[in-house]
Amino acid sequence: MAYKTLTTVVTAPEDAEAAIAGAARLALACDAHLDILALGIDRTQMGYAYIGGGAVLMQVAMDRAEADARATEAAVRAALQGQPVGLRWSVEGAITQIGALGELVALRARFSDLVVLPRPYGKGKGSESEAVIEAALFEGQAPVMVLPDQSAPGFGLPQRVVIGWNQSAEAMTAVRRALPMLTAAQQVNIAVIDPPQHGPERSDPGGALCQMLVRHGVRAEVSVLARTMPRISDVLNRHARDLNADLLVMGAYGHSRFREAILGGATRNMLEQAELPVLMAH
Repeated sequence: MAYKTLTTVVTAPEDAEAAIAGAARLALACDAHLDILALGIDRTQMGYAYIGGGAVLMQVAMDRAEADARATEAAVRAALQGQPVGLRWSVEGAITQIGALGELVALRARFSDLVVLPRPYGKGKGSESEAVIEAALFEGQAPVMVLPDQSAPGFGLPQRVVIGWNQSAEAMTAVRRALPMLTAAQQVNIAVIDPPQHGPERSDPGGALCQMLVRHGVRAEVSVLARTMPRISDVLNRHARDLNADLLVMGAYGHSRFREAILGGATRNMLEQAELPVLMAH
C-alpha cells in the first residue's frame, strides 16, 4: 500500500509555513494528495455566566474563532503559493470549540493514509497541539508523522530508518503503517532495548520482525542495545544519531495517555525531544 492521502492540521497562522513545508515535501515525494484543515478554536470554557449574558459571550467567542480560522486559512494558502505546481492539495477552514476538537480531527484523519504534524510541545504551543495528535492516533486510528521544527522544510522519503521495537501491538501497528517508507529506505535498523530474558523473543530479539520485513524487500538488520540511560527515548535518540537516521518508527502510548501525561513515558518524552521525524501509531 502506498500513501495517497496525507493530512495536516494548522491551528494558528504563525504555524502555517512550517506545517505546509514539511507536509508538502512529503506529499510530493509520495505522489500523494495533501488535505489541509485550517482551524479556528474557541478555547473558552465558561464555568458560569449571568442570566442573559451566556449567549452574548458564546457569540463573541465563536466570532473570534471564525476570525482565527479565516486568518489561518489565508496563511495556509499563502504558504502553498511557494510550493511546486505539481503539489495536489485542498484546504478546508473550520471552527470548533476545544471540547469538540478531537471529533473533528478524527473525522478527517480516519480517511487519511498518514497525518503529518509539527511537534506538539515547545514555545508557543498550546494544549490543542497535543489534542490534535491524540485525536488522529486514537479516534482517527491513523498513523501520525511528527516533524521537529528544524526538519520540516527539507524532509522527504527517508533513507535510513530506526524502528523502536518492544514486541508490543502498538509497535507492530506502527511498522505495518510505515511499510511504504520501509520498503523504499536504503537501511532499516530494528532497535531492541534491553529485551526481557524470559520474553517470547529471548533467543532472537527482533528476529521475527526482521524476517517479515526482509520478505517485503526491506533492507533490515537488528541492533540489541543496553539501557544505559534513564529513558528509552534517550537511548533511541542516541542510536538514531549514531546511525545518522532520518526517521524513527515506534508505537504510541503503550500506557494510558493519563499515565504518560502525569508520570511520563517513551511516547511523551519522544514528542517533547523529537530530534528527527517520528512515525507513530496506536
